[in-house]
Amino acid sequence: MDSINQQQPEQNRQDLQAGDAVARIREVVDRNASCFFCTASRLGGAIAARPMSVQQADERGHLWFLSASDSHKNAEIAVDPAVTLYFQASKHSDFLHLRGRASVSTDKAKIKALWSAPLKTWFTGGVDDPRITVIEFAPTDGYYWDNKHGDAVAGLKILLGAAIGKTLDDSIEGRIRLPS
Repeated sequence: MDSINQQQPEQNRQDLQAGDAVARIREVVDRNASCFFCTASRLGGAIAARPMSVQQADERGHLWFLSASDSHKNAEIAVDPAVTLYFQASKHSDFLHLRGRASVSTDKAKIKALWSAPLKTWFTGGVDDPRITVIEFAPTDGYYWDNKHGDAVAGLKILLGAAIGKTLDDSIEGRIRLPS
């Protein structure tokens, strides 16, 4: 991935750090809170990926999830807290890949702060279901891909470029780095 990303033209590259990185993370999560949550599987070191929904993106860029205490992901985090997340907020833009560390707790105040009625689908005992745990994901780095001017302009540039046989690139991408 790194060698490919380093070959991108400078006008299309914008690395983000600290507050700008947090802002990008929160923007993508606001557009689509669903992601693939990837851990090291207990089955031979393969990657285990499952869809998860972010319950909160805080001011530090940490992402909060609710999970069942008896889930595979909780067991995998206990062995190896390294987690990777993949987001796609729209059909043609707002792609985000994050790496970081996850921790699991049973903080009742945080569970109540994150709770919403649809979660009863997974936690039939409601907000006091004894199986509910909180996963805090602290991102360290990642990469994003987006377009500069929104999907409509990007779509027009693609159509125009195809018609005239010229690349009219509207993309922007870059590394994301957060303090550990």
